[in-house]
Amino acid sequence: MRFLAGLLATIALFAQEPPQAGLVRGVLIEWDTESAGDFTVRAHGTNRVFRFIFDARTYVEREQHRTTMAALRKGDYIEVVSDQVPNASLRYARTIHALIDAPAQRPAARPGVYRRVRSPIDIIAPRGNLTFTGIIARLSDDSLVLRTRQDGEKTFVRRADTYYFESGLSVEPSTLKPSTRVFVRAGRNLDGELEVYQVIWGEILGPNRIQ
Repeated sequence: MRFLAGLLATIALFAQEPPQAGLVRGVLIEWDTESAGDFTVRAHGTNRVFRFIFDARTYVEREQHRTTMAALRKGDYIEVVSDQVPNASLRYARTIHALIDAPAQRPAARPGVYRRVRSPIDIIAPRGNLTFTGIIARLSDDSLVLRTRQDGEKTFVRRADTYYFESGLSVEPSTLKPSTRVFVRAGRNLDGELEVYQVIWGEILGPNRIQ
């Protein structure tokens, strides 16, 4: 009962926060070292902060061995897979993987091109069950508007962990420009909005050019 009361109090405390992403990679900022509580992560490459709750059922792993939240350290780079808590915005951490290093961004063949370390989750089961092709109509820091041939304009939420590939190479988000022909892999978030997971363009799209 004591744990249940604490869990409900934690949910109430953060009930006004916006919905969190189902998969977050970033730096561990604050956490409880008990068997249940909450923790805070700053998403990689951004100043966006996410809060989660956990309990004894949360699977915590470091270097392929199960561990506990008490064994984690401030500044650890972690990957969190979470579920929505019913009737609350705060998410429940199902798995926490403590990674050895944060993804490196190493210069490739030309300026603005980087090779990113991809999550094993993305390799085994790529996210997004919806695909679109079209031309970039408008871009902002938070959204992407795609002009498609059959469905007109589609608006997508740009995530902090969206991957951008130009001619098969991972590039920075700023490389994407309006009027570019692209292939988009996306899915719907908890609010029913389209979120973009991958944007691909360049020579790889040659055989599938659209009008």
